[in-house]
Amino acid sequence: MKIVRRIGASPRERGSLSGETCPDIFELSDGNFAVIGTEATATLDGQLPHDAARADYERIVVISRETLLRAKSDIPDR
Repeated sequence: MKIVRRIGASPRERGSLSGETCPDIFELSDGNFAVIGTEATATLDGQLPHDAARADYERIVVISRETLLRAKSDIPDR
């Protein structure tokens, strides 16, 4: 599994002064996506809807609204 490309604007393009430690989304060589975000499992786990579940090896991460909206046009339809 390898990172193929960034999805959306880079942190610097979104206004990060350092451009180094900001939310990001990447498409992977196997077709999946990787997300860099703020870890929020402890805060949000108990608020998941009844039809949602998280495995022990999964974490809930938060990315900014701007990160996702600016990635929208790069997300493939298929």
